[in-house]
Amino acid sequence: MASLRYESQVREPLVTGAKTYHDVTVDIVRPIEAAPSRLWKIGFTISVLLLMFGVYSVYREVVYGIGEWNLNKTIGWGWDITNFVWWVGIGHAGTLISAILLLFRQGWRTGVNRAAEAMTIFAVMCAGQFPIFHMGRVWMAFFVLPYPNSRGPLWVNFNSPLLWDVFAISTYFTVSLLFWYCGLLPDLATVRDRAKEKWRKNMYGVLAFGWTGSTKHWQRHEALSLVLAGLSTPLVLSVHTIVSFDFATSVIPGWHTTIFPPYFVAGAIFSGFAMVQTLLIITRKVLNLNDYITMEHIEVMNKVIVLTGSIVGIAYITELFISWYGQNPYEMAAFKNRYDLSTPYAWSYWLMMSCNVIAPQFFWFRKLRRNILFTFFMSIIVNVGMWFERFVIIVTSIYRDYLPSSWSTYYTPSLWEVGFYLGTFGLFFTCFFLFAKYFPVIAIAEIKHILKKNGESYKNTMGEEEKATVEHFKHEHAH
Repeated sequence: MASLRYESQVREPLVTGAKTYHDVTVDIVRPIEAAPSRLWKIGFTISVLLLMFGVYSVYREVVYGIGEWNLNKTIGWGWDITNFVWWVGIGHAGTLISAILLLFRQGWRTGVNRAAEAMTIFAVMCAGQFPIFHMGRVWMAFFVLPYPNSRGPLWVNFNSPLLWDVFAISTYFTVSLLFWYCGLLPDLATVRDRAKEKWRKNMYGVLAFGWTGSTKHWQRHEALSLVLAGLSTPLVLSVHTIVSFDFATSVIPGWHTTIFPPYFVAGAIFSGFAMVQTLLIITRKVLNLNDYITMEHIEVMNKVIVLTGSIVGIAYITELFISWYGQNPYEMAAFKNRYDLSTPYAWSYWLMMSCNVIAPQFFWFRKLRRNILFTFFMSIIVNVGMWFERFVIIVTSIYRDYLPSSWSTYYTPSLWEVGFYLGTFGLFFTCFFLFAKYFPVIAIAEIKHILKKNGESYKNTMGEEEKATVEHFKHEHAH
């Protein structure tokens, strides 16, 4: 039977430090049971202050109107939709790591999936606000929902990709939330059983839904996880495809292109994995989880980043080629507005190309893929580049329209547009800090599941088995 569980010595252990099952529980639950650290308090305070600034910025826009933003007759979409697409992209890695890698039985997902799933939920919460407040009259937001009403012929337009966004993102959020919470149940029961204070035991008892760890509970848990993973997998492709339709189904040069759906999906996974790297590198340092978020996890995610970054690079080059090959003067002019250094926004285009295409190629070198500081720096660079990608697509396609009299327009965001964006960062990190304090950041049950096969102790034992002769092995493991 031992030979059936054998795993190659070439693969590094996914759990280092010769951990026992008890060690896993103690290490991961420790941040929940201990008092908040000084670093946590500082980070949480900064996040709440940013959130408050964001709330005030939104208040200004709701009370005084959308004129508080620097949108104009040429640029009707600016920072708001740029940030919407960017946040939706951030949320993609969570579902990919959780669902698709679960279906493919990839063991390395267990160290990073919980934080990635939480990141997905918080990022979608941030994204959903931008289209709602961009309506101007925010109290009209319920008009996008098709429900029986007394408004006569006034009904939602099912031909509009903006309406598809509502369905796609609400479905994505719901399934991601269920998937995240379903995975939490065994770990919440563990925290409940270890709790000494009555309020803590009661709180985690309610959240754990009476989990006892019986065979029936585990059977239903695994069945539900697979069903939700199956539902989530097409959502990874559909959500950002539908977001890309906001642009691709229009007739504006620079937007009207069929390459957008796969190009947006690859870019979303690219930026999502970069954000996972940013969060996990900070988390493993602050919560001292180096034995569970190992260099192997970081290296594998860097490989995904270089793959998706290369796909995005091919998409950029394809766009330029097709604009030349089609010989459409309006399409060619739209791309000339981007890359021509004499145009006002050329700097943003070349910054995007540098961050998204050139920078990730450094990850071809193993030494750099396994360098923590370099990985952290690159994860931020990638997300800066991906923000500028969305900015370039939106603004540079519309800031020079068919009327040369509008060409003097140079779009600069107002303080309240920037404040709204910073406020979503505040919301995201406030939620993430609370999550890291009150919930296990790493899936305890899943780490224990792979410990026997991928833990350092097991690897060392199997290394000794490899050196033994065939006769000795047969004698030791004879039935």
